[in-house]
Amino acid sequence: MDGLYALKPWFADRLASLRSTLVARGVAPAVLTWGGVAFGAAAGGVIAALPPGPIAAGAVGALLVGRLACANLDGGVARESGRSTRAGALDNELGDRLAEFAVLAGCLAAYPAAPVLGAALAATLPSWVSLAGAAAGAPRLQGGPSGKTERCAQFVLLALTGFTALVFPLMILGSLVTAALRLVRVRRELRRLDTAGLGTAEPAAASAGSAPAPASGGAR
Repeated sequence: MDGLYALKPWFADRLASLRSTLVARGVAPAVLTWGGVAFGAAAGGVIAALPPGPIAAGAVGALLVGRLACANLDGGVARESGRSTRAGALDNELGDRLAEFAVLAGCLAAYPAAPVLGAALAATLPSWVSLAGAAAGAPRLQGGPSGKTERCAQFVLLALTGFTALVFPLMILGSLVTAALRLVRVRRELRRLDTAGLGTAEPAAASAGSAPAPASGGAR
């Protein structure tokens, strides 16, 4: 159920030469993170300013490819240049959310508020689930069936057709389904981790019960 996220390795390979150049020139990963936000804002501006059609769709598509490239490159540049930090990981998450909200802000300027705000809320749910799972010790989940990449494709469809009655319900439903599936996967992984933890703790408890505790009662 990874959806278009399954193409990430292929996309990363296409960006390998650019990534090496950015590392060699010492470009900071944060520049790429916020560059993705700028691409998202530009895509939102196109949706707000141009009528639906091939020109708007082409411009939005190109800008959102740039947004996805920045989202791919910032982590890769950070790792290859040895500049990965916890603060950078936080910026990466914020950048992803802000880039999407920037596109939706353009939609809000051109289309009725209710479906746009509904899509904005629903689109955050998959990330909330993934981040909550990661905080509890599960792997950080990505992908679809309607993740970040699919939503970019839906924005291109909106720029092409202007069919709000199709695009925003599709975005909302897809985000809800994705959040639900991620929640199932996260809970399954956390149960597996809990079971593995209990399995390793039981022998230790049995061993402790068979030997006298240290007189001091201190932990080792």
